[in-house]
Order: sequence, then structure tokens, then C-alpha cells
Amino acid sequence: MEEFLRQYGPIGIFLGAGFEGQTALIVGGLLARQHILNLWVVLACATAGSGIVDHLLFVAGRSFRTHRWVVRATQQAAFARALKFIERYPISYILAFRFIFGLRIASPIAVGVSQVPTWRFAILNVLGAVIWASAFTFAGFIFGEAVHNLLGHGHHAGRWTLLAAGVIVVVVLIIWAVRYLLGRRKARAQTAGPVDVA
Repeated sequence: MEEFLRQYGPIGIFLGAGFEGQTALIVGGLLARQHILNLWVVLACATAGSGIVDHLLFVAGRSFRTHRWVVRATQQAAFARALKFIERYPISYILAFRFIFGLRIASPIAVGVSQVPTWRFAILNVLGAVIWASAFTFAGFIFGEAVHNLLGHGHHAGRWTLLAAGVIVVVVLIIWAVRYLLGRRKARAQTAGPVDVA
């Protein structure tokens, strides 16, 4: 298990930071506390995953403003809220949007649709990714240390911390699957439309 995490953990953190969110970073911090992964590798993967995915979403918003996918995104309530904040506080918003629940995906697209220059977003996006990655990775690292101290410093402590990390990953996967299934059900219901009963 430890060897598997050493080999594929950085990839999981990179993808998790880009598509899932802070849970992957907290788990990465836990694994770094157990010396299974290097702390700086976790931070680098988390920063890169978040920064790259959010920049691609920004480019999608900037390049394909009239595309049906982007137009559909602009009709969401979360997108309207994001655009309103961007117009008022562009720098603060770009640095902080990763911490705002429910606006993670909509935000970089909204910035792309807005008038914020590409160079400014690129710089602030990297800085925001570093701040976000550091905050949650160190939270996981400190949490791992707390668990380690609580369970003692014997060989069982590392196993319990690994178990805690595994439970977090499983819970996140279940939540992800439920959201996906509910999203598909909702999309099917909207596509089907009202049923005519004679």
C-alpha cells in the first residue's frame, strides 16, 4: 500500500487538486506527515493541478464565449454571482475563489468571460494556487501530526493515519459518485420534459 501511494500519490494529488478540491491536499498532507510522500512534492503537484485546470477553464471562457457549453454555464446562478464579484473585486476574487464553496468550476470560466487581462489572471492564478495548496496541505500535515501524537509514536500510529487517509479518500469517492448519479438523473429528467397523461 505504501509503495502504491509513493508511486501514484503525486498523480492522484495533481488530479484531485484540479478536479475534486481540498480533500486531495489534506490527504497529501497526511501522507507527507507519515514520510510516504515528500511535502514539497505534494505542494508542487497540488499547485500545478489546480493552476493548470483553472487556467484551462479560463481559456475556455475567453476563447469560446459563444459556444453552447460556455453559454449554458453563464446561465447558472453560481456564474452570475461569480461575475458580479469579479467586476467589483477582480484581484481579491481571483486569489480567493478556490476557497468559495460552489464556485470553483464556474469562477475561472467567469473570469475568462470578463474583461480581466489574460496576463493578470495568469499571475494571480499561480499565486492563488500556491496559497490554496499551502493552506490545505499544511492543514493535512498538522492534522496528521495531531493523529500521530494522539495514537502515540509506535508502528501502529502510522497504520492508523494511513487508515484515516484511506477513509477520507473512500468518502470523497462515494460523494463524487452520488453527485454524478444525481446530476445524470436531473439531466435525464430535464431532457425528458413533462409526461403527458391522458
